[in-house]
Amino acid sequence: MELKRVSDVVWEVPRTGGMRVPGRIFASDELMEVVLEDRSVEQVANVAHLPGIVEASMAMPDIHWGYGFPIGGVAAMRVSDGVVSPGGVGFDICCGVRLIASSFTEADFEARRDTVMGELDRRIPRGPGKGAIAPGSIVEEVLADGAAAAVRHGYGWPDDLDRCEERGTSKGAKPEEISDKALTRGRDQLGSLGAGNHFLEIQVVDEIVDPGAAEAFGLAEGMVVVMIHCGSRGLGHQTCTDHVRLMGDAMRRHGITVPDRQLACVPIGSDEGASYLGAMAAASNFAWANRHILAHETRQAFATAFGVSDTETGMRLVFDVAHNLAKIETHMIDGASTEVCVHRKGATRAFGPGHPDLPEDLQEWGQPVLVPGSMGTASWVLRGMEGNPAFGSAAHGAGRLMSRKKASRQAPGREVRAELEEAGISVRPLSVGLLSEEAPYAYKDVDVVADVCERANLAARVARVRPLGVVKG
Repeated sequence: MELKRVSDVVWEVPRTGGMRVPGRIFASDELMEVVLEDRSVEQVANVAHLPGIVEASMAMPDIHWGYGFPIGGVAAMRVSDGVVSPGGVGFDICCGVRLIASSFTEADFEARRDTVMGELDRRIPRGPGKGAIAPGSIVEEVLADGAAAAVRHGYGWPDDLDRCEERGTSKGAKPEEISDKALTRGRDQLGSLGAGNHFLEIQVVDEIVDPGAAEAFGLAEGMVVVMIHCGSRGLGHQTCTDHVRLMGDAMRRHGITVPDRQLACVPIGSDEGASYLGAMAAASNFAWANRHILAHETRQAFATAFGVSDTETGMRLVFDVAHNLAKIETHMIDGASTEVCVHRKGATRAFGPGHPDLPEDLQEWGQPVLVPGSMGTASWVLRGMEGNPAFGSAAHGAGRLMSRKKASRQAPGREVRAELEEAGISVRPLSVGLLSEEAPYAYKDVDVVADVCERANLAARVARVRPLGVVKG
């Protein structure tokens, strides 16, 4: 498709045919070469056809092919006449990343490496099937109240909620909109990691770029931290599946046509739209609680391994952000304050300094933005910036460079594990064979992605972290 260069790291897909707005991709020359290898640019253009979309159909630097929307896609639709699309959220509703600080140093970890990794290996359920830390009896309560329900049942600390996006509870949840099949799939998965690109990673802060922001976030060079990446498991996947099916029929009744059936959508204000948003919020609450419970178990693992209490671990939450949500927000559109439904599919909220939704102690610095690399490379902590050109959004990770199938053909899992161990990264996989699908070579260079985020005014670099050990499904 035709692309027009707007600036050093911004590219435009001009309006053609039924596009209501242009497309806009944030990428360097290096990243754009990769983007053009799949059909994600076409998906950016397809999203631009959706009713009520404003400004542009956008894509973050980690853009790659997805379901309907590209992964890394951002689109805002006017609440007054726009649509909501499950393809703009994804199947893993409220998938996100949580970063936990600690009082331990790299030397501390190295002295107890095998003990720590053994405790995590034993305690963290993972893989595509059943396995949970929390009992299924609290799932209905979690669907209504999210991480707050987990705290009531003894998982984690109450002040953790202050460092969660939405304080760990999505507004407007309607648990009654979650199907029995979705409940059945999720009931035995509350407090589990899942599979694929989900992980629990022990890392060390190896570079501080912004000392002031790092101090505000509670990070220091040499500190051991833990990053957890997971979402709503089978419950969220089934919820998306249910509503994509319902919307396919509903579009005809609402007179909506789209260039790709994977962009199934309905008016935000319709009964079907309200049903999806309520179900999505309930599934989001499952994800907030899921990460909260995993963080609790991680604290227990470290406490046991080091022979201290959980409070003595110093494992405070830095922040928890989602990257698969559609949220009603107010943004300036054409000079007017406008209520829009912002779809972020593989994109992280990145509000800048002074935003009223941020905790008071972060007002000066902006929201922490967590950008994982791969299990063999660094990850980045960024912060939201003023004047963000993408409805307060930034990249959610390095982004895939090759499909899982292609990656698995490059090398067997045992070789990938051996290379990681040789590099000093302990790996505890549920399946050694599947490690090749998530090998470092399967992902883009996270340093380049973080650099583009900063150059595009999406988010600024604060601290770089590198992996010491990883637990995977």
